[in-house]
Amino acid sequence: MPVKTVEEEIAHVSADDFHALEEKVFRTIELLKSAREAKSAAERDAARLRQQLEDREEQFESLKGEVVALRKEREEVRTRVEKMLKQIDALTADDSGR
Repeated sequence: MPVKTVEEEIAHVSADDFHALEEKVFRTIELLKSAREAKSAAERDAARLRQQLEDREEQFESLKGEVVALRKEREEVRTRVEKMLKQIDALTADDSGR
């Protein structure tokens, strides 16, 4: 295309067309800024949620260990109570046999 034709085409672009294009560019820039802010907020939320998950997992493991310890203790107490009950039964059987 000859240079003169290109210059004529450029001259035909109206100020309104340029203004419309300029507005689209500005809107696109604003959308990009909003998208970046949203991405940043989402990344912060994800990091916070990951930390909360780690904290909950640690808490879960701690509670799980505590439950195991309490079950073991309960079983030991049960064994001791059963032993005492057998001794009481033996004593009462001896007393009733006299």
